[in-house]
Amino acid sequence: MSAPAVELRRPEGRRHLHRERIWGTTVTVDVRAGEEPLPAERVVQHALDVAVANMGWVDAVFSTYRPDSLVNALRAGLLDERRLTRSDPAQGALLDVLRRCREGRQLTEGCFDPWAVRGGFDPSGYVKAWAAERLADDLVRAGCANVCIDAGGDVVTRGLAAPEEPWAVGIRHPDDPGAVSWTVLPGDGAVSTSGTYERPAHIVDPRTGRPAAGARSATVVGPDARLAGVLATALVVAGRDGARWFTGLEEWSAWVVDPAPADTAWTIGRDRHRTGTGPAESRRESPGR
Repeated sequence: MSAPAVELRRPEGRRHLHRERIWGTTVTVDVRAGEEPLPAERVVQHALDVAVANMGWVDAVFSTYRPDSLVNALRAGLLDERRLTRSDPAQGALLDVLRRCREGRQLTEGCFDPWAVRGGFDPSGYVKAWAAERLADDLVRAGCANVCIDAGGDVVTRGLAAPEEPWAVGIRHPDDPGAVSWTVLPGDGAVSTSGTYERPAHIVDPRTGRPAAGARSATVVGPDARLAGVLATALVVAGRDGARWFTGLEEWSAWVVDPAPADTAWTIGRDRHRTGTGPAESRRESPGR
């Protein structure tokens, strides 16, 4: 007579941490046990394998560095947007991204505009956050309720970091990689940071075609990773002028560092996201016009 199957009880606080070099950055997937234990090991591992496969799919569809990507076919004129169909998952995803990028351009009064760059439509400033949110939600549906996806400036959190302990995301100061100047609690939400302090020319002001000069960095916190990425990029372009269109956004907040040589920063939106301030905010100002 065979022995009955026994599933070993996993220790409390079980955690899975996976890092993947993709999308021009390192994507970190952090899955943890919370009030309830994680699913069985094989279930979690399968969910992580699916997440990695989906990262590769996003790269194949949206990368501007892969000559075989769908986005590059669109940029080269080999693909007509009017002929895209939602019956094809990749084309349907591209249609969604095109629509959301147009909405972001309108919301930010043109400060976010993926069409106003050299080489044609480049949704990179939107897609990374969009993809990170998809990964997080897929893991939650697989039974992993406590998840943090960190995709190089775009962070998506779900659930808790530990029982009764929310996820806390520290934001570095642009002049000091080792200094945390703002700490936020995104809840079931997202944090997106954009800046010019590491690569000064990689964000372009669509209105002038020149490198963005509105802010050295902008961090946006809110419920939607896709919009967070759009807003962070747009605030780097607009600087304090961005307060005009940001003010009306409920459930959102931002922390923005002014261009050099100014030694000032400002916040806007709901303070409930912020847990504390560091030295960089000692000279915080309002974004008033």
